Amino acid sequence: MKLGRLNHIGVATPSLEASLAYYRDVMGATLAHAPFDLPAQGVKVCFVDTPGENGTAGTQIELIEPLGEASPIHGFLAKNPAGGQHHMCYEVPDIMEAKAWFERLGKKILGEPRIGAHGTPIFFVHPKDMNGVLTEIMETPKEAH
Repeated sequence: MKLGRLNHIGVATPSLEASLAYYRDVMGATLAHAPFDLPAQGVKVCFVDTPGENGTAGTQIELIEPLGEASPIHGFLAKNPAGGQHHMCYEVPDIMEAKAWFERLGKKILGEPRIGAHGTPIFFVHPKDMNGVLTEIMETPKEAH
C-alpha cells in the first residue's frame, strides 16, 4: 500500500469569512468553493484552491469552522484561539485496504471510515503515530472536485 497525492491541508478557523478574506487577499487564492455544513462531523467546511504554476491548480486548503461546542474543532480552537493547521489529507485508491494496512503497522485509527467533505470515505490516523501530524486518509474521488 502506498499513499497517493496530498489532497488538502485542513485549517481550523474561528471564522470562515475572515479566513476566506485572508486566503483571497493575502495568499492569492484563485477559487473559494461554497461553504457547507457537515453536521455528522460537527463542522462547516469551505475548500479554497491555491494558485499553482503554469495554469495548474495548487493544493486545496480545507477551512473548518465548528458548528457548535460539541464539535472537535471547538476543542482545537480552545487550545489555538487563532486557528491553525489541523490535519493533512492523503488520497488512497481503496479506503478499507488502507485502513487494514495502517492497522497492520500498529497505527491508531480514530473511528470507523465515514463519508468526508469530498463525499468519499475517510478516516483519521492519530498524530502520535504519524510523526505528530493528524492525518486524514481519503478514498480518491471518482470525479475531480
